[in-house]
Amino acid sequence: MNIHCLQHVRYEKPGSIARWAKARGHALERTCLGDGSPLPAADGFDALVVMGGPMGVDDVAAHPWLAPEKKLIESVIRAGKPLLGVCLGAQLVAQVLGAAVTRARMPEIGWFPVRRAPGAERIPAGAALPPELTAFHWHQDTFDLPPESVLLAASEACAHQAFAWGARVVGLQFHLEVSGDIAQDMIRNAGDDLREGPFVQRAEQMLWEPGRFDHANAVLDRLLDTIAK
Repeated sequence: MNIHCLQHVRYEKPGSIARWAKARGHALERTCLGDGSPLPAADGFDALVVMGGPMGVDDVAAHPWLAPEKKLIESVIRAGKPLLGVCLGAQLVAQVLGAAVTRARMPEIGWFPVRRAPGAERIPAGAALPPELTAFHWHQDTFDLPPESVLLAASEACAHQAFAWGARVVGLQFHLEVSGDIAQDMIRNAGDDLREGPFVQRAEQMLWEPGRFDHANAVLDRLLDTIAK
């Protein structure tokens, strides 16, 4: 399978998604839209991953590539291809599917528990998630649930943490793909976001327990296996 990964900034990388693809024998190509690289053709890949970034879904004036990116996401959904959106990527997918994307009640940055939604285990994407996991977050916006989607997970700070639309489209507000190195890059490049709040950790707290990254990556492996089937 040929997978294409859309990055919005260089420091929000596919992380363990790239490792998963290599282990499963899938090809993974990347485009960093923030660098001015052109979008890939919709028929040039079999599955799409849309990563996070500091911009908002409606910041088209500052980032004009957002408009054609949304059209590409819409084409992928219509074609029935596997699609994973992470953080900003999930918000873009939700908006394309007809949901509102708004400012969250409060920022959520660092490691905080995510709980699987009641009944989510009845669908494959939900069954790939454990009843509870500690996930890495870095977001200030949130999405409503798209029509005909299923809520997969929620947290204390954010009611909509993950959704599935059909069998092959999944949006995750949290980051299961991160490594310690990627977390450090995010801290270096977006450290101004670390203002005091009930769901904002200090930089050193995010890096205290390296084993958390491995556990999160393993959960993502199961979810990707499910979406790719």
